[in-house]
This record gives sequence, structure tokens and C-alpha cells, in this order.
Amino acid sequence: MKKSPLAILFLTVLLDLIGFGIVLPLLPTYAKELGASPFMIGLIAAIYSTMQFIFSPIWGKLSDKIGRRPVMLSSIFLASISYVFFSQAVTIPLLILARSLSGIGSANIAAAQAAITDVTDSKSRSGAMGMLGAAFGIGFIIGPLVGGVLMTNFGISMVGLFAAGLNFINFTLAFFLLNETNPHAEGFLSLFRKNPKSVGHANNSLLASLSRKSSAYMEKISAAFSSRPVVLLMIINFIYTLAIVNMQVSAILLWSDVYHATEQQVGYLFAYVGFFTVIVQGVMLPKMTRKYGEHKLMVLGHITSFIGVFFIPFIPVTSLFTVGLAILLFFAIGTSLVNPLNISMISLYSYKQKQGQIMGFAQSVNALARILGPFSGSILYGYDHRMPYYVAGALTVVGTFISMTLFKYEIEAFEPTTEIAE
Repeated sequence: MKKSPLAILFLTVLLDLIGFGIVLPLLPTYAKELGASPFMIGLIAAIYSTMQFIFSPIWGKLSDKIGRRPVMLSSIFLASISYVFFSQAVTIPLLILARSLSGIGSANIAAAQAAITDVTDSKSRSGAMGMLGAAFGIGFIIGPLVGGVLMTNFGISMVGLFAAGLNFINFTLAFFLLNETNPHAEGFLSLFRKNPKSVGHANNSLLASLSRKSSAYMEKISAAFSSRPVVLLMIINFIYTLAIVNMQVSAILLWSDVYHATEQQVGYLFAYVGFFTVIVQGVMLPKMTRKYGEHKLMVLGHITSFIGVFFIPFIPVTSLFTVGLAILLFFAIGTSLVNPLNISMISLYSYKQKQGQIMGFAQSVNALARILGPFSGSILYGYDHRMPYYVAGALTVVGTFISMTLFKYEIEAFEPTTEIAE
């Protein structure tokens, strides 16, 4: 019996996310120390997601063609290099460069999600995606704690070098332990073979080639979004992510400015959320999915998320680690349900042989929200420190109503037509 690659996929994503978690909570305050304005802080946070927006569909589609393994290895190595740049980022332009490279490397999550779809069926898909989500949670337990300690005692340079070393270890483990999961992969050398479809074209100029590729790309997007529930889930993906990022970026500033939390205390708050994320996604979600189904849990996740984001600015100044923890528990439960279920349901409603491509589109939509979220969160925070949470709460309410419309669609993974499969 072939050994399941889920364990090594979990480890690979986990190490990647620990590196991400080490850096993320420090970014707004460190950028502020370098003299960044609220708009510039939003730009620095958004550039990471901009690169994910551009490269997620590229990595995803590439993993359909050459395989998940080479895509994962290349992106992990690039992420390692990006953290070396981050360790030397003593100016805002260098910080932007480091985050750009990191965003390109971390866009590999589409390939990891596609690898999970390769080795799971419809009954185990949500649980496996929950396991991947648990890696996010563990990353946010360990990463912020390590980052806070390193920043306090050794400075930003050690933070970057530690994250780079972690990603290099990740690359080494993936190189030796990660097997290819895509049975249709043509291998890396297929990139250098001439496409037989292009031979018959009379006009092989660069402009004509780009035009053909753009047309083909738009056709693939149309095919990917031909399922109505997929369209609804992509909309939910965008709205929900925008709400959460709106809250996350402003929360780091809020906890520092209003509640006077230190960098280590901010790390504790992220670790607290991560702890419950692991419990819900890694332990409870598979059982809850079998008992209640994806649709009900998606609605429940939106409702708990509303409580977890809307009431944050109403926490008494002296009660961040009492009342605040109770509010953040709702936030942890909500995100633990919505994020993995959204990706799982997109996969289940999608064409089986285009999972990498569709996961790439989903991550691209997610990244687009993560581009806009830091700007809206930081700008709204500058206007009124409560505004980001009002907006985030309103967005989760909209997501709740859209989620309710999904009940009429039965979950099934569609078989591709001849044109789509090619």
C-alpha cells in the first residue's frame, strides 16, 4: 500500500508557516520604526499578498503540468532566500523587496492544497484541509512567540536569519521525503518541449503568442468558474479574507497604541489564537464535518467570526488578557471553520483534473483581498480605531447570507469535459 504524503505535506506547510508567523506580527511596528506612514505600512503588508495574487495561479497551474514536488521545492527555496533579505532590511525599500520575494515563495500553498486533493476523496477532503489549516494554527503558536523573543533579545537581523534557516531545513526535508502526488504530471523537462498546438499557427510573433496565451487563460478562468457554487465560494473567499485582514493589520496597531501591549504580548495573543485553531481544525473539524456537514459549519463559522471581530475595540483597556481572550476565542473558532471549509468546498465543486489550477485561482482571490485589506485596515484605523472592526463585522454578515444560499447545491466533484481536461 502506498504511503500517504499527508504527513510530509503537513510538516512542509508547518515549517513554512512558522517562518511566516515569526515575521508577521513584527511587521507593522518594525515598519513604523523605520518611519513608515499608515499608508506605507499598508503597502508593505499588501506587497506580500500582491505577489501571492500574481503567482498563486502560476504555481498552481505549473503544479498541474510539471508536478507538485518541483513547485514546492522551488518555492520553499525562494522563501528561504527572501528571509535572508529580510534580515538585512534596514530601509523601507529593502523591506518591500524582502516581502515581495517571500510572497512569491509562499504562493505555493495552492500546490500544497492541490496535492491534498490528489490523495483524498470527497469524504476525507474537508478533514485533510482542516489538517492543513491546523498547520497555520501551530505556525501562529510557535512563530510569534519565537519572533517576539528574537526581536526583543537579538534584533530584526536574527529574526530573518532564523526564519531563513527554518525554510532551508524545510527544503532539505521536502527534497528527501516529499513524493510526487500528481499522476498526470509531465515532469520539469516538459517546460522545454515545443507545444504541438503552436506549430500550426501562421503568426508566431511575440505579440500573437501573448494574445493566444491570454485568450487561452481567459477560457480556463471561464471553465474554472463555470460552476455557480464555485463562484459563490470565491466571493465568500474574497469577502471573508478582506474582513479578517482588515482586522489583523489594525489589531496589531490597536494592541500596541491603545492597550500598550509589548511585542512579546502581541506574540502571546497570536499564539492563543493559533492554539485554538489547531484544536478546532486538527481535532474537531473532521468529526464536525461528518456530523453536521460543510454547509452548516460554514454559516456557523461566519457567525462566530462576527463576534470575534466586531467587538474587539469594545474590550476594556485593562481587560485585554481576560475579556479580550474570550472575544479572540470566537475569532479563532470562526476562522478555523471558514478558511478550510471554503477551500475544501471549492475543490469538491470543481473539476477533478484541474485542482491545482482552481486552487491557484482561489488563492489568487484570497491574495487580492489580502492586498486590499492592509490598506483599508490601516487607513480606517487612522480615521477611527474602531472603524476596521465595524467594516469587518459588516463583511462577515454579508458572507453569512451568501453561505446560506449554498444549501441548495449538493456537493460533488465534477468530471471535466474533453475541452476542460486538455
